[in-house]
Amino acid sequence: MSISDEIARLEDQWRAGTLTDEEFQRAKARVLDDRGPPPPPRSTGPDTNQWAMWLHLSLLAGYVATGVGFLAVVVIWQVKRDEMPGLDPHGKRAVNWLISFAIYFLISFLLTFLIIGIPLLIALGVCGVVFPIIAGLKASKGEVWDYPLAIRFLTD
Repeated sequence: MSISDEIARLEDQWRAGTLTDEEFQRAKARVLDDRGPPPPPRSTGPDTNQWAMWLHLSLLAGYVATGVGFLAVVVIWQVKRDEMPGLDPHGKRAVNWLISFAIYFLISFLLTFLIIGIPLLIALGVCGVVFPIIAGLKASKGEVWDYPLAIRFLTD
């Protein structure tokens, strides 16, 4: 059977619904490339889940020393994201939360002159501790959690 006949057969199966889009693309690539099927996409595994958990929990290091939380998140994300593609959405969500947190902190700090900023700073401090813990727990189970109130600067 020629390459065009094989692709036509695969396309017929795809149109009939016996092959999914992904299966069709893999089979077509296998026919066009004699080296075999393309490697399967890397999935999240225990190592990725553990690194994602540490990425989120490293946000808490910002309470120990200013800037350490941001630096730890960015370093873990940038160093491990090529090795573990499942870590990328976690890194984006953590950085989105950090940037949002900084904006909310600045606004709340400016509002302290009107007294309302004080309870806002307290609430922000609580969210700054609770949200990374929740995200870390979810990440350890393989879930990607969107931080509430986070502005989506980086998207998937």
